Amino acid sequence: MESHAVELASRHRLRQRPGPDRLLARLDDNEEVLAECCKMFSAVTARSQAGRHVTPAGEWLLDNYWVVEEHIHAARRHLPKGYSKELPQLAEGPSAGLPRVYDIALENISHGDGKLDPALLARFVTAYQTVSPLTLGELWAIPIMLRLALIENLRRVTARVMAAWH
Repeated sequence: MESHAVELASRHRLRQRPGPDRLLARLDDNEEVLAECCKMFSAVTARSQAGRHVTPAGEWLLDNYWVVEEHIHAARRHLPKGYSKELPQLAEGPSAGLPRVYDIALENISHGDGKLDPALLARFVTAYQTVSPLTLGELWAIPIMLRLALIENLRRVTARVMAAWH
């Protein structure tokens, strides 16, 4: 993970001027996809269609969607409108226009198989900063960015479950 952090830092290029705040719209989109998947799983469970069963991952989402909703609402509370415009944003790549610290959180979550290990995160951030130091604002933003990245990761997993189910 540390070598990945160093490589990531060397690839990241920052925008010269901040662009629009896209994180709240992304959170809204993630919430919409998760809610739609939950509705579909719920409908299947209610109708008990022959030959169509909800997978264990789908059942987990149904059982725990209230927790996911709480985290989405907490993310909105802790991410005021325009906040991410204050953070350095990436100029290129799949996360262009998003805060650099958000991409760091996404990479940490995706390369940790959706798990969050505080010690590993600390080593990841330390290794990243050997190439490109983060601002104090970015360091403060890590917890909310991790929450957003976990929600996004759950959306990706849920979308794959839905695609396989269809």
